[in-house]
Amino acid sequence: MKKPLKPVQLSADEIALVRSLVIYEDPHILALAKPAGLSSQGGRGQVNTLDELLWAFAKPGKARPRLIHRLDRDTSGVILTAKTQPAASFLGKAMMARKFSKTYQAIITPSAPEPPVGRIDVPLRREEQGREAYMRVCAPDHPDAEAALSRYRTLKSAPGCALVELSPETGRMHQLRVHLAHIGRPIAGDVRYGGALAVSGQPIPRLMLHAIALEFPHPEGGRKRLEAPLPADMAGLVEKLGLI
Repeated sequence: MKKPLKPVQLSADEIALVRSLVIYEDPHILALAKPAGLSSQGGRGQVNTLDELLWAFAKPGKARPRLIHRLDRDTSGVILTAKTQPAASFLGKAMMARKFSKTYQAIITPSAPEPPVGRIDVPLRREEQGREAYMRVCAPDHPDAEAALSRYRTLKSAPGCALVELSPETGRMHQLRVHLAHIGRPIAGDVRYGGALAVSGQPIPRLMLHAIALEFPHPEGGRKRLEAPLPADMAGLVEKLGLI
């Protein structure tokens, strides 16, 4: 039998923060708009992760909601949790069966992809460098190769950049970031994979990747679509770069 997790003590500010992130809740699920800079799980240092902040929603003596998937620390957007064990099991199986549909938006440089709509079907492999993990493109017959497929669509282009919509059909770590870098269109602010730190004179403070929508089977039946609008910093950059 699994030992129950010990609740994390949260400050009033942390509780207020995580409660302010809620975009949808029902008896089965809780969805939040994760800000950039907050680790989903397994963060290092003194700052609590989103997984730990979920203790703010735990009823006395009960478990906290469980994360169904993760977002990179510097990626913002919709993240889904299950409030009950049956919901967690149902959603976990749906995720494994690829019944989730994820939609992202990203600012890329130096221009729109060619063609403007397409797919990137390139295997990836994990590579460790010290305490850091990277993903690299590799040949299909590489012993560590993992199949990876991403779809993209150009929404708007401007001098030196473009706004694209992205749909990963597989869920590899850093998949969208590596695939876009592979085609010579890295995501702005992506230091790890060659993204620009300034575009048209505008500084890029972070990775410009946002999980804007998530569609999935609901434990009670049917499909549910949840959306999180672009955060203020990314929306402001989109406007300044003429990508509206």
